[in-house]
Amino acid sequence: MVQVVLTGAMRALAGGVETVEIEASTFKEVLDGLRAAHPALAPVIDRGVSLAVDGLVYRNSWFTPVKPDSEVVVMPYMKGG
Repeated sequence: MVQVVLTGAMRALAGGVETVEIEASTFKEVLDGLRAAHPALAPVIDRGVSLAVDGLVYRNSWFTPVKPDSEVVVMPYMKGG
């Protein structure tokens, strides 16, 4: 199981849950698992999110592997300059 850390608005949409355990081996599976576990997160995920795995931030990398012992943080896309 991958431990997924939710931040800010995503945490609020998940009922205040900070960490979610998801059975996943890729980013896509992480996001699919989050949608299933917390349907209120689906609109944010559909607008776009970045995932950080062990400190490296990825975007649009659906098939990037995730190890069960990795720290995964999900963040909404940020705009601005």
